[in-house]
Amino acid sequence: MNTKFKSNKNIVYSCKYHVVWCPKYRRKVLVGDVERRLKELIVAICAERQCEIIEMEIMPDHVHLLVEVDPQYGVHKLIKAVKGYTSRILRQEFRYLTTKLPTLWTNSYFIATVGGTPLSVIKQYIESQKTSQRGKRIYPLG
Repeated sequence: MNTKFKSNKNIVYSCKYHVVWCPKYRRKVLVGDVERRLKELIVAICAERQCEIIEMEIMPDHVHLLVEVDPQYGVHKLIKAVKGYTSRILRQEFRYLTTKLPTLWTNSYFIATVGGTPLSVIKQYIESQKTSQRGKRIYPLG
């Protein structure tokens, strides 16, 4: 097993999560400039909070994020920050999103710890989303 550990002042950890969330009503609005800007915003938020993005894919109607998070910060805080910040900024920059949706994101999200499955398998799954999973509903969200 080739696990790389991170550390902060108090702990050594390896906390990787596969997170998936959707726009309200599962609308297919995460395309083009919105998709590009969403990726930029997620990268910036994760960097600011010292969370490592291992893999990310934006589908028209959902987001996949494989991320490592300091357990003292907590993955729930990261997801709350990502969804809140991206919703606010994207709705300011792309005004048509405010007419299509009362809020950008649903309140729910899918999360799974990554430990039993090799990271390479999960990364490959996320990478394959654009080409092999178009239109298929993977997770019962939204």
